Amino acid sequence: MTATPAAAQSPADGQALYQAKCGGCHSLDANRIGPAHRGVVGRKIATAPGYPYSSAIKKLAGVWTPARLDVWLQGPQKLAPGSKMFLTIPDPTQRAAIIAYLVANSTASTGR
Repeated sequence: MTATPAAAQSPADGQALYQAKCGGCHSLDANRIGPAHRGVVGRKIATAPGYPYSSAIKKLAGVWTPARLDVWLQGPQKLAPGSKMFLTIPDPTQRAAIIAYLVANSTASTGR
């Protein structure tokens, strides 16, 4: 589990990957099948306003960090069996790029 590759990626590298791999269920600003992602890095898990989280996600403690997102994207069902998310991103470079994009849309835009 490491967030080091995310630091080496630019947010622009992750935007297209985010839209292609995550955009079917998520967006930055609207809850869809999955919760909105703007401000996700640094946010307490299962607290996106207005999103009906599964009991599996509600059991997780802590906040979303780049390292935690890296683990999540490798296998959401391993981290929270029974959660609504099944998609995995096995390629560490792709995960790092997506996480860099989420970081960029969490700090500057939300003041976190």
